Amino acid sequence: MKRQLAERQGREGERLAAVWMRLKGWQVLAQRVKTPRGEIDLICRKGAMVAFVEVKWRKRSEDLDTAIDQYRLARVAAAVECVAHNYAQSGEDLRIDVILLAPGTLPRHIVNAWQP
Repeated sequence: MKRQLAERQGREGERLAAVWMRLKGWQVLAQRVKTPRGEIDLICRKGAMVAFVEVKWRKRSEDLDTAIDQYRLARVAAAVECVAHNYAQSGEDLRIDVILLAPGTLPRHIVNAWQP
């Protein structure tokens, strides 16, 4: 039952992150993209930039600081390698962003969070 609740909250976090990105002028190209190496929560475009976005939802804002780490970002980067060619055209820039969410706080958008 706990896992189902966490899944539901995660999906709601992804929905809120997509709304946030649209409010910031981004076009949401895809959500919950599954690859052989993992899942990408959101894929967004703004101009010539394509952002692959990892979304993390926590019950308490204090837990956001530890919600993402290099291991998780490396998994997202591996998933991006599988599908980037489907979303980005030649000459467009790519980046991996993170959006951290918790009740009662504005989304925290970490731009270009992964730099190998």
